[in-house]
Amino acid sequence: MSTQTPVRVPAAADGLGARTVAAVAFTVLAWASAFVGIRAVGEDLSPGALALGRLLVGTAVLGLLMVGRGWVRPQGREWTLLAVCGIGWFGIYNVALNAAEQHLDAGTTAMLVNIGPILIAVFAGLLLGEGFPRWLVVGIAVAFAGVILIGLATRGAEADLLGVVLCVVAAVTYAAGVVAQKPLLRRLPGLQVTFMACATGAVCCLPWAGVLLDELAAAPAGSVAGMVYLGAVPTALAFSTWAYALRRMDAGRLGVTTYLVPPLVILLGWLLLDEVPPALAVVGGAVCLAGVALSRRRAQR
Repeated sequence: MSTQTPVRVPAAADGLGARTVAAVAFTVLAWASAFVGIRAVGEDLSPGALALGRLLVGTAVLGLLMVGRGWVRPQGREWTLLAVCGIGWFGIYNVALNAAEQHLDAGTTAMLVNIGPILIAVFAGLLLGEGFPRWLVVGIAVAFAGVILIGLATRGAEADLLGVVLCVVAAVTYAAGVVAQKPLLRRLPGLQVTFMACATGAVCCLPWAGVLLDELAAAPAGSVAGMVYLGAVPTALAFSTWAYALRRMDAGRLGVTTYLVPPLVILLGWLLLDEVPPALAVVGGAVCLAGVALSRRRAQR
């Protein structure tokens, strides 16, 4: 395997390049589509089997993208950070999220999972030295209020404690994975980090291999195609564009952009699943947009 000299990337500047903005936009849209995809295939594929299938497809696609690229050998603490990212964000998060969507409606799930950006900002401020910029804190508070409005507008009577616990587990592992990933991107290529973390998550989900084979044999073609989509786009491609953006932005500021996911889920559910969003959900989406805009403001020196 070839060796590539690691390239250090300077800290994120005040302005974002067009490629970074495009990477963030693609990531947010792809991750929003994942919520719809999980709901669509969840009737035919159980949480663990779906997570394994998605991660296997993602690992295969990322492996193809890695062909011909250099390889930087992880060192020391980087192996631990890769394990946290792979086991937590790619493994536990996917299983927990899949299971949560079988207990909670989409609005409540989005509301609970989106405590993740708050945790990212806190962890990044404490562990990565990013601090707590005033406008970032204000933007997080406003965006989270918007998510609460969406949750209140779309909550269902079938919500139960297990679903809430699963969402909290997903949010914590998501935040821990992002904060572990940020230091890795200072030396390792983003695509390589994503590939190794995805492969680690797939290995963690191998106990569901037999279940996956049985369910794929009985699943309709649409659900199989949905699983492939989840692995190729929201996993392989979107996690790669996320790593690209994270290398060029503070973790806290990038994390708050995922508050755009809940309103996008509402919109996609309306367009693809014929789920008409309540008026309060539309208001909540607008508040999320306002919060993200506020988080991008810079305090005057």
